[in-house]
Amino acid sequence: MDAEAAKLLGAGLAAIGAGIASLGVGNVFAKFLEGALRNPGAADAQQGRLFIGFAAAELLGLLSFVVAIILLFVA
Repeated sequence: MDAEAAKLLGAGLAAIGAGIASLGVGNVFAKFLEGALRNPGAADAQQGRLFIGFAAAELLGLLSFVVAIILLFVA
């Protein structure tokens, strides 16, 4: 396998991480809504944790995107 093919394969694998991050974001919001519907009184207290979970999942997606871009254009 030559270097160009390895670079493209690595970038494709890194792009999979961005797709999986979208599943993580959906899971965070689904669990929040599930908990909010079970106990509406506690939903306001859990909203901060919702945004922290969203930010963490989105950070992983952005990180995998940056790795893919670096592999394509820099390496």
